[in-house]
Amino acid sequence: MSAKNRVLSGDYAGKQILGGGVSQAGISIGFIKQLYLNKTTVESYEVINNENQKSMASGVARGIVGGALLGGVGAIAGAASAKNKGIYTIAIQFKDGKRSLIEVDDKIYKAIVQNCF
Repeated sequence: MSAKNRVLSGDYAGKQILGGGVSQAGISIGFIKQLYLNKTTVESYEVINNENQKSMASGVARGIVGGALLGGVGAIAGAASAKNKGIYTIAIQFKDGKRSLIEVDDKIYKAIVQNCF
């Protein structure tokens, strides 16, 4: 399961959250308009939940490689070493009084933290 990268509830409910290549994150609120999530727009934020999940594809690939190299034990060790993928549920209080509950992946979460610091 991957992060929805969406606003779950509150203001902007259902809107998509985009993460740009230059460590920007924002809520898509129009055709080309974006509300950037940074210290000029965000009053405060709180991580409500952080789920670390193993990537299924990574686990399968590592299990196959481990099995080919070391047999059954290698397959188990390879699958267990799959990369963790974080999914964050965050409550955001905007400076204009609006509030949103969002769900984002690692990349967007890191951009929010960096830009709100």
